[in-house]
Amino acid sequence: MKSLLFSRFLLLLPWVLIVIIVLDIDSSRAPLPALAPRGGSRPAAARAPPSRRPEAALPTIYAITPTYSRPVQKAELTRLANTFRQVARLHWILVEDAAARSELVSRFVAGAGLPCTHLHVPTPRRYKRPGLPRATEQRNAGLAWLRQRHQHLPLPQPGVLFFADDDNTYSLELFQEMRTTRKVSVWPVGLVGGRRYERPVVENGKVVGWYTGWRADRPFAIDMAGFAVSLQVILSHPKAVFKRRGSQPGMQESDFLKQITTVEELEPKANNCTKVLVWHTRTEKVNLANEPKYHLDTVNIEI
Repeated sequence: MKSLLFSRFLLLLPWVLIVIIVLDIDSSRAPLPALAPRGGSRPAAARAPPSRRPEAALPTIYAITPTYSRPVQKAELTRLANTFRQVARLHWILVEDAAARSELVSRFVAGAGLPCTHLHVPTPRRYKRPGLPRATEQRNAGLAWLRQRHQHLPLPQPGVLFFADDDNTYSLELFQEMRTTRKVSVWPVGLVGGRRYERPVVENGKVVGWYTGWRADRPFAIDMAGFAVSLQVILSHPKAVFKRRGSQPGMQESDFLKQITTVEELEPKANNCTKVLVWHTRTEKVNLANEPKYHLDTVNIEI
């Protein structure tokens, strides 16, 4: 009897082992239950690291760029657009110094592949003399568009304003730095003022002076590419503009910033203003000495 039971056990043993192996494989494939953090679950956006949060949660950066017709205009704008396309939630406000939108810039904007508002306003002839401030009307047109866009919105929209001239070169890190601007933020600018760089001098997290090669006595001895302003500050100071009367070359930044902030309120960025993330490169003046006076080619190529 015992031998009979033992023989039947040996016959059933392989099948029992197979069933156990199959059950073990299925249990290993089953997903593990999610563990809720203490204090209840959080939204997916809150759990994600800052670099992976949805773009909708980021403040919009508004970049105002004055531009004017010249042989290198399209090349300058192309370099700038290639940078802007890599920046999340950036709206480009491109303002031509012209009585009407040019075909060149209009075609460029249509194919730029990024949110862009194309404006135009001419600089009065009397202000085009050498030694006078430039791009005043164009920057003011960008400010006016920005205020008009937001004046009827029901809730304050988070955003940052930045004056991005088309002859500069920008690191992508700069846009990460400026996006957290609470009021007015500042940083160094390279290749400007006859020096390798100019910068705000920072002590204990506060701006206390200026390292500059030209007129350190200016209230804000800073380049146009060296600061950003919170959108809420722009909207709460509707009369803050770039002035023509009484303004001198190199003083536009100070004249504008005096209307919205003080030196004590400035927010140093770029590792307490010790890193250069924007350069005033300027494209080399092109040599067109051999360009014919009249168009001789059989095709008309846009440059």
